[in-house]
Amino acid sequence: MRTIAMILAGGEGTRLTVLSEERAKPAVPFAGKFRIIDFTISNCVNSGIYTVGILTQYRPHSLNDHIGIGKPWDLDRSRGGVRLLQPYEARRGRTWYAGTADAIYQNLDFIKQNRADNVVILSGDHIYKMDYRPMIDYHIAHGADLTIGVMPVPLEETHRFGIMQVDEESRIVQFFEKPKDRDKGNLASMGIYVFNANVLERRLSEGRPDKPRNDFGKDIIPAMIAAADRVYAYRFEGYWVDVGTVDSYWLTSLELLQPNPALDLYNDQWPVHTRSEERPPAKIGPQAKVVSSMVSNGCVIRGVVVNSVLSPGVYVSPGAVVQDSVIMNDTWIGPGARLDKVVVDKKVVIGAGAIVGTGDPAVVNEQMPDRLFAGITLIGKRAFIPDGARIGRNVLINSNRDEGDFPADKVVADGKTI
Repeated sequence: MRTIAMILAGGEGTRLTVLSEERAKPAVPFAGKFRIIDFTISNCVNSGIYTVGILTQYRPHSLNDHIGIGKPWDLDRSRGGVRLLQPYEARRGRTWYAGTADAIYQNLDFIKQNRADNVVILSGDHIYKMDYRPMIDYHIAHGADLTIGVMPVPLEETHRFGIMQVDEESRIVQFFEKPKDRDKGNLASMGIYVFNANVLERRLSEGRPDKPRNDFGKDIIPAMIAAADRVYAYRFEGYWVDVGTVDSYWLTSLELLQPNPALDLYNDQWPVHTRSEERPPAKIGPQAKVVSSMVSNGCVIRGVVVNSVLSPGVYVSPGAVVQDSVIMNDTWIGPGARLDKVVVDKKVVIGAGAIVGTGDPAVVNEQMPDRLFAGITLIGKRAFIPDGARIGRNVLINSNRDEGDFPADKVVADGKTI
């Protein structure tokens, strides 16, 4: 049976604030050299799926440049391979994807052209390693119309997921999309679906103008259960994380530095592929000190780096200290600067003697209290932090800020936004 994959990669990722301001969430850098979407694409090719459609929408340029023709994943093929699927204006006047299901509906021609029997629908914004073949085999063995990848989550997080209840055969009998109450159980959808292609086309085509079927969780899955379609849950017991918030992104990044992390990037039996930049090897100066950190190609370290993740091209000057931080490409950290629990986007300049991430972590961000509350300070692309600046915790420095945007005394208190 022929299986193809469709990766939903058009999400805005608003909870990541400035990190997804100029790029789609799946294009956000992760673990030094990778992008978030690399994990899903690598799972596909490692699972033997070589026909992959990637559905983009929000600010797709960075993602398009990264994926290109798919060569790093061995997807530059004359048959199959990768196809970037963007919204287009059809005769019916539809353009922007109205939801996850509508995105697939607008690209049914791609599924038909590839004569798919089964369609694996995936989110491009999760960090995990998974062999999809056992799930596809499970789907076929149960004669399922739809199989959903599931795993238990803490009850306090059930409002973030689709929650389902199953019978003794793991057939889904009820589905609740992001329930407010915590009495629905804790078996959560991972956003990983295996559909029978014919059933998928039929159910997507049943929407009406007064009752559209735009979203899988809100529309398609409940409708299939109500229609007594064969909808099953497939339990996944591996590592899977949604890095859709600043605190989860920071924590997941630093968990990679543990002696035996749950996500092993160094397992050559299940490699994570990416488009790598041509950079020289990292260089560690004579006075430098690097402890429990990831340092990517092109970095020059002349200061101290502790428990941090550095993307390609980061420069750490003599006397500078970077601790518990995530620093993205081509950031320059000046002499004597100190960074603690900071996430820094690309091409930022941290001035000499600047102290970033100091103060009371309990003071949440005034403008975004639900997004910056864990003591993490966030700096957007191409920001310039002046020499001698003192920046507190839970602070947001927006992209392209320069010295003129800072107070005269260069002090930014806890919880403030520049």
